[in-house]
Amino acid sequence: MLPKGIIEPAGISIADPASSKKRVLEHGARLLAARFEEPGAEQIFERLLERERLGSTGLSGGVALPHARMPGIEHSRGAFLRLAEAVEFDALDGQPVDLVFALLVPEETNEEHLQLLATLASMFNDPSLRQQLREADSEQALDILTGQTRVDAE
Repeated sequence: MLPKGIIEPAGISIADPASSKKRVLEHGARLLAARFEEPGAEQIFERLLERERLGSTGLSGGVALPHARMPGIEHSRGAFLRLAEAVEFDALDGQPVDLVFALLVPEETNEEHLQLLATLASMFNDPSLRQQLREADSEQALDILTGQTRVDAE
C-alpha cells in the first residue's frame, strides 16, 4: 500500500464531475494543491499536462496515474478521483478511465518516484481493489489506498 502521508482525506474526490482528460488533470491538480500554499493548482496542472503530452498515463482496467515532478516541494503527495462518468484517457487498453490517482513528487526524486509509480501500478492492477474503490465512499477509499482496515458495525 501507499506510504503514510502520501494521501489525506482532502485529497480524495468521489463521484468527481470531471468530464474530459483535461478536466481530470485540473481537478487532480486542485486536490494536490489543497493542503499546501505552494505550488498552486495552476502550476501543478501545467506540470501534469506537460507530462501527459509525453505519453498517456492511462493504464488498463479504467485506471490512470497522472504524475509529475515539481520543484519546491519536499514530500510526495497524491490525490484520488473516482469519476462520476468514465472519460477517454488514451489508456493502454483503449477503454475509458474512472479511477485516477494523481501523484506529485519532488523534482530531484528519482528512486522514490519510480517506486511510488510501481506501487500504484501494482495496486491498481488488482481487479478486486479497483472494484472496492468503485464502491467506496471517501473514507473507505482512503482506508483501501493506505492499507488501513476498519471494522464496520452492522
